[in-house]
Amino acid sequence: MNRNHKLMNLQLFAPPTNETTTSDLAPAISIDFTSRISENINTLAEILGIVEMQPMAAGTTIKLYTETVNIAEQVGEGEVIGLSKVSRALGRTITLTLNKYRKQVTAEAIQSYGQDRAINRTDDKLISEIRKTVKTKFFQCINAGTGTATGGATLQATLAAVWGELQHKFDDEDVTPIFFVSSDDVADYLGGQNPVVVQTQFGFKYIENFLGLGKAFVNPGLTKGKVIGTAVENLNGAFVPTTGGDLAKSFGLTSDQSGLVGMTHSIETDNASITTLLFTGAVFYAEDLAKVVVSQITGA
Repeated sequence: MNRNHKLMNLQLFAPPTNETTTSDLAPAISIDFTSRISENINTLAEILGIVEMQPMAAGTTIKLYTETVNIAEQVGEGEVIGLSKVSRALGRTITLTLNKYRKQVTAEAIQSYGQDRAINRTDDKLISEIRKTVKTKFFQCINAGTGTATGGATLQATLAAVWGELQHKFDDEDVTPIFFVSSDDVADYLGGQNPVVVQTQFGFKYIENFLGLGKAFVNPGLTKGKVIGTAVENLNGAFVPTTGGDLAKSFGLTSDQSGLVGMTHSIETDNASITTLLFTGAVFYAEDLAKVVVSQITGA
């Protein structure tokens, strides 16, 4: 009797068969989405000409300096040669922050719409908005450029003016120009039956060697009538790694090899829901805003 009683207790507390645990759920759902947003960020870096994103710890302050050179006057034979001086001053700082996003789907939503629609598709929407945030922050940085050029009546004339000013900004450097234009201005240009090939890569549109001047990044988030240009070598990117550290271990993050994005899903038994938790800390920036040239199409 006692033996049967013990057997009954063991059966009562035995783990359920085929129980879905957090470890079963997280990688299956997370890996595709982390790869998707990482590829998106890498594509942006590729289009901008950034060879490698720099991994840095969260909270790192990126210090950007400006340098000025004062050349001493030439002297005659036998006279004391004056000192030339290179001064370095702190221009601005960028703090690399870890961005955190959380979304929750209830048991009722899963019951009504199924796991794919309730979890996966809403994750997809969340990631889409995060992509936009990364691009928006970069465009805000580009729009803060302090270099100027006198624009022309058309997109072509204004691009040429920006290109010309870039030659002065980088007169002693071998650089590759890159331009940022509104899709509305490109549409006006195409309306004049000027053929160009607009390429699309993972949601980003660009034109290679536009008007023979350089790559043009095309986006509706840019202001119509405004043309911005700089050199590829003036752009950089950094990110907070979400793999291989305490952050990844503590939260059980799933990521691809890049480590740009970390994601996990957890089952919340207290309110019968599944939570999506996502970390990313990618940032793109121009090293010298004085070498980011902004101009206006006067006919716009």
